[in-house]
Amino acid sequence: MSRHEDKEDEVRRMLEAPHPQVPADLAARAVERGARLLHRDRAVRRALWALLVVAALAFAVWASVTEPWHVPPETTPPLEGW
Repeated sequence: MSRHEDKEDEVRRMLEAPHPQVPADLAARAVERGARLLHRDRAVRRALWALLVVAALAFAVWASVTEPWHVPPETTPPLEGW
């Protein structure tokens, strides 16, 4: 038999076997876990937005203090007589 047929036979045997019992509180546990995951995702998203805002503010403060758009003064004397 080919490998594909072996997998089909294994799946067929699994489907023909008696199904295991599902825990009675499975739905409640799934709801709790889903709520925890949503809460965690929201908290992470808020933290990332806060970090982005802090980074933007830090950049704005740095840029206003150092003024990188101004040309630095010329510090070397001009070469004359060459």
